[in-house]
Amino acid sequence: MTPFDFDLFVIGGGSGGVRAARMAAQRGARVALAEALGTDGLGGTCVNVGCIPKKLYSYAAHCAEAFEESHGYGWEGAAPTLNWGTLKANRAKEIGRLNGVYANLLRGSGVTVVNGYAQLQDAHTVRVATLNADGSAGHQTLTAERLLIATGGTPHVPHFQGREHVITSNEVFDLPDFPQRLLVVGGGYIACEFASIFNGLGAQVTQLYRGEQVLRGFDDEVRHFLAGEMRKHGVDLRLNAGVVSLHREADGLHVRLEDGNRLVVDAALYATGRVPNVVGLGLEAVGVAQGAQGAIVVDEHYRTNVPSVYALGDVTARVQLTPVALGEAMKLVDHLFGPAAGQAPRGMSYDLIPTAVFTHPNVGTVGLTEAQARERFGRIQVFRSEFRALKHTLSGSPERTLMKLLVDPATDRVVGLHMVGAEAGEIVQGFAVAMKAGATKAVFDSTIGIHPTAAEEFVTMREPVTPPAP
Repeated sequence: MTPFDFDLFVIGGGSGGVRAARMAAQRGARVALAEALGTDGLGGTCVNVGCIPKKLYSYAAHCAEAFEESHGYGWEGAAPTLNWGTLKANRAKEIGRLNGVYANLLRGSGVTVVNGYAQLQDAHTVRVATLNADGSAGHQTLTAERLLIATGGTPHVPHFQGREHVITSNEVFDLPDFPQRLLVVGGGYIACEFASIFNGLGAQVTQLYRGEQVLRGFDDEVRHFLAGEMRKHGVDLRLNAGVVSLHREADGLHVRLEDGNRLVVDAALYATGRVPNVVGLGLEAVGVAQGAQGAIVVDEHYRTNVPSVYALGDVTARVQLTPVALGEAMKLVDHLFGPAAGQAPRGMSYDLIPTAVFTHPNVGTVGLTEAQARERFGRIQVFRSEFRALKHTLSGSPERTLMKLLVDPATDRVVGLHMVGAEAGEIVQGFAVAMKAGATKAVFDSTIGIHPTAAEEFVTMREPVTPPAP
């Protein structure tokens, strides 16, 4: 008989935590999962205040754009009006449905779900602060052979005068009133996405970023191209710009900028990065090693320096993407409890991870940037195409599409693929499979394109724009 209440205790009900708990239980392990269900509900950031609601709002923003573009195709009529309350209510209903799906998956797998905030007491013990039925506070102390921390990340807002007046991506979906004038501060994918979304929904959006260009870490040409397209769509994007202070007056938030200018807005969204969600977990008391901004340090099997404590997903600050957390969860479960019957243990590769940015237009990318490819291989071939999509020959939109392939001439392998344009994420996902399989430029060239599509451009680019150096 084991001396512990559970074989695995998971702290955090996001994508990675739920997947690990459910798969471990299916392997026969006794599993519990702690999540404060009175906050967001099961599913974590992605389901509640991240990927899913963001994509739903992006669809909503495209509806207004599609109406404008329909005039070139002969459609006539009065301009539609956004009902902010209806959008919020419908989003909340769908998120509630997904919360229920996650709960049913856990319950069906035999996972014990504990509603409350968990804190490590020692290497095998957690104390969960709970709320009793009568509204009084209570707690449970539970033990497990192994503890898994999957608490994700949380928005970070820098300290400055007026900080208490700003909102983050956690609050932006449920603002009481639609912000007709919105300030977005930040230059990462979250900032760019919300700037595009609220611009598309009808807000007057000003985006400020202290850096020289948005989307640091992405291909430089993609960054500059997207910035130009966002401005075409109506976003007032200002680079090398920041906020000194802001204060509230009767007519809105008054914002003083570093260049001396001022803005008056209805809301100020700070998307200035996310940090590991580790406050109150008790890591210090147990001696769990942490890195920059509190990130939990783990080895290749997601084990911390405390042998019985593991961590995965955004709380480790490796690659902050939901599918990565899911992949890490599967690898960990196979490592701890063995793979499913008839299957080999799963691995987790951090190479060639595709990603998308749901701006208007979208960005899709997989593999190396041009700068990274040149640093790694020295000589590379760059294949590039920029064009006006067929749809916009009648829509009247000035939007253009960029596609780019990076090839290592020594092996002919495609090592980077980038796109800015409609449905870029959908298109790049398929090409990511080919690149994972080691596809060469010759394979791309021998593939017949689907005509007329934008995606066919990736298999019809023949001449490099930058030939390899002699």
